[in-house]
Amino acid sequence: MTDETRDRSSSSWRGIDVTRTGEGRFQARNQRGGVLPFSSGDDDDFSPVELLLVALAGCAALNVEAITGKRATPTSFAATGEGHKIRDDNGSHLVDLRITLDIAFPDGPDGDRAREILPRAIQQTHDRICSVSRTVALGEPVEYAVSEPPH
Repeated sequence: MTDETRDRSSSSWRGIDVTRTGEGRFQARNQRGGVLPFSSGDDDDFSPVELLLVALAGCAALNVEAITGKRATPTSFAATGEGHKIRDDNGSHLVDLRITLDIAFPDGPDGDRAREILPRAIQQTHDRICSVSRTVALGEPVEYAVSEPPH
């Protein structure tokens, strides 16, 4: 990471804060004030692995909707994210990641245009638009650091 990429005033900067709320329980907060509880997966809250799948499926859904929605409003739209969590010589990680989109459009010319553009919208999302899946696919390194205590 360079000094330029650490600059929180940059328009490219994205960030969240995570705080502990209890044993095995945390809360993420974005810069707009949104709050999302998560845990180790021993309760109903999402686990970090599930949140990664949410990020992948959600990014795809938002991007595909933005493209196809210019032609027609879907009559139904759902996305599923899945993979297998394994532990091997590379440590713990997910393999066989798959995002499945289940989208229906209304009958008629507008729905036909949306159905026609759908494969391209999915391909563009995969190849260049979705920053979440692109980051996973490109394998961007993650830097871990401990903040310095105040003096």
